[in-house]
Amino acid sequence: MLPTHVLAGMLLAAPLVRAAPELAPVGFAAGFLGGLAPDLDMYTGHRRTLHYPVYYSVLSLPALFAAVVAPSALTVGVALFLLGAALHSVADMYGGGLELRPWEGNSDRAVYDHYRGNWVAPRRGVRYDGAVEDLALSVGLGVPLLLLVDGPLRQIVIGTLVVAAVYTLLRRRLAEIAAAVIPLLPAAADPYLPDRYR
Repeated sequence: MLPTHVLAGMLLAAPLVRAAPELAPVGFAAGFLGGLAPDLDMYTGHRRTLHYPVYYSVLSLPALFAAVVAPSALTVGVALFLLGAALHSVADMYGGGLELRPWEGNSDRAVYDHYRGNWVAPRRGVRYDGAVEDLALSVGLGVPLLLLVDGPLRQIVIGTLVVAAVYTLLRRRLAEIAAAVIPLLPAAADPYLPDRYR
């Protein structure tokens, strides 16, 4: 789920707390945004349009090198953004499939690999987004962050953990609600619905 991705992206910046504390806030924010960015394709080809497991990973290597060699807000921000987006895109392979009810295990699509030109099948290490083990991952990522950050970043971590808990509680009901509401929508809304809702 998205909270797990953004917390993982933030945690990538943890080494900055000791190595370059003045750049740590930029790193945490960039990791958060990188963990968020791939899911901005939720309504336009989800897990295909903005998910690039290979390309984000490849681009993050020179960006990370630049951040180590010439640390600045820009180089650290770009590196952590790309690392967060790469981690998100790769992690989606280890979750459930791209379907309205991923706990049923009917989808063979986890994330699209643009480099190879095909869909990667879900490995289901986490059964589906919003599963109890997904919440456990969010909490496991969030606790060290709460020890590392303060101020507004701490509030973001706490808020993200609250969203994760609420989403986990409601996840299965949300699929039922969507299935009941979709047939009631006007035909004009159809182009804006993700494929999995049809």
